[in-house]
Amino acid sequence: MEDHACLAPDVDCYCVAPIVLEAHSTVSQYSFLCTASHDIHDPHMKLVVSGIHIGRGAWVCADSYIGPGVTVGEGSVVGARSSVFQDVEPWTVVAGSPAKFLEKRVLQAL
Repeated sequence: MEDHACLAPDVDCYCVAPIVLEAHSTVSQYSFLCTASHDIHDPHMKLVVSGIHIGRGAWVCADSYIGPGVTVGEGSVVGARSSVFQDVEPWTVVAGSPAKFLEKRVLQAL
């Protein structure tokens, strides 16, 4: 976790592989960051691991699932209760299960 990164209460980090939260990123309550799964084609269901990277200023909203190997790009937003299985481009908003692109995120001047 870098400076000012935040994990809200009841976030589950299944960190079999590294999870990186860059500066000013937020993961809201009840989200699940999952860095492992199983190879369903292997008769022994071998464990497969891959880290998660949450970019600078990104926000993973409440009760979201971030799967193994996913990068949530800088400044992006993952809507509440979304399931993310692929990388999220920087400065985009995604939502749903599976998460889909909704719009580009543009910050307004103060």
